[in-house]
Amino acid sequence: MTEPAIIQPQRGGGPRRPELATQWQLMWWKFKRHHLALIGMSVLAVYVFLATFAGFVGPEAPFKRNNRYISGAPMGIHFFDAEGNFHIRPFVYARTTKRDPVTFRKIPIIDVSKRWPIRFFVRGTSYKFWGLIESDMHLFGVEDGFTHLFGTDTLGRDLFTRTLYATRVSLSVGFVGVSIAFILGAVIGGIAGYFGGMIDNFIMRLIEFIRSIPTLPLWLALSAALPREWTSLQVYLAITMILALTGWTHLARTVRSKLLALREEDFALAARLSGCSDSRVIFRHLLPAFMSYMIVDATVAFPEILLAESSLSFLGLGLREPVESWGVLLYAAQNVRSIAHMPWLLIPGLVVVLAVLAFNFVGDGMRDAADPYSK
Repeated sequence: MTEPAIIQPQRGGGPRRPELATQWQLMWWKFKRHHLALIGMSVLAVYVFLATFAGFVGPEAPFKRNNRYISGAPMGIHFFDAEGNFHIRPFVYARTTKRDPVTFRKIPIIDVSKRWPIRFFVRGTSYKFWGLIESDMHLFGVEDGFTHLFGTDTLGRDLFTRTLYATRVSLSVGFVGVSIAFILGAVIGGIAGYFGGMIDNFIMRLIEFIRSIPTLPLWLALSAALPREWTSLQVYLAITMILALTGWTHLARTVRSKLLALREEDFALAARLSGCSDSRVIFRHLLPAFMSYMIVDATVAFPEILLAESSLSFLGLGLREPVESWGVLLYAAQNVRSIAHMPWLLIPGLVVVLAVLAFNFVGDGMRDAADPYSK
């Protein structure tokens, strides 16, 4: 008589039985062991929160101009004043302007004799939450002056608020583009791998033709073909479709190779013998068998689409004003003179780098978790 297996309790929860766990539970247990992936997921969660509540977190409206602080540097938050005294409530130093003796332009200077305390949940410029609910409540702000954590651009617009709104647009472009590319890759790759023959040859030659075209010139040509009189929404939808229609090929090849290996398995043969249609065999039996690998490919494709949108907008061929995206914000930092006088215009570039690294970390973690039995 064999003795019952001893189940060891795990930290942070009840006992774990790997032999009784589902595939998704095994993936999640292994994903949690990838620390960089958890950090990346936390960073992306912060991005999503800031993008969702951009109007509330941002102290100003994205197009509001501050004529008293044009091309102003980032305003640091302080707890210690110039004399070294500690203040419980954070503050920013007041700003005044003086005229440059050489260029005769008004330039902002720091006035350490006056402090503007930062308050939370203050009333300010009105906004509409996702264009639906109107409100004027902001997470933080000052009552007597202004605060610009990332500085202002050449028109006096708050760069921090604009970066929040740009995060919303850029992430939505990436999400919609990846979703469309995911569907196209799964369907086209599934058809090629399941039916084979002439259909497989035609689809594979089409994929090879698309992948043989240099990516950047293709994006530039398609973006330049967009009518200049289109609205911002039409350009947004067009750029998203362009990125999606050129980003499905890698996933399609992955799906095809997996289906070629699985279509002769016993469970696929049993499904066909039971009278299931070809579409049901593909989408209900074969694709779910390696859905984890498809999700990994979609996660890895996310930073590619983000970089593509940022590159097109930076070159002036993607999204345009008044739409805010990371590439649109970086468009103002194209020349050396702007960077020399206003280096804070490159802050959206750091936001892009952090987002791409976070997605890569999450993709690496999901790639490892997709095979939970590997060491």
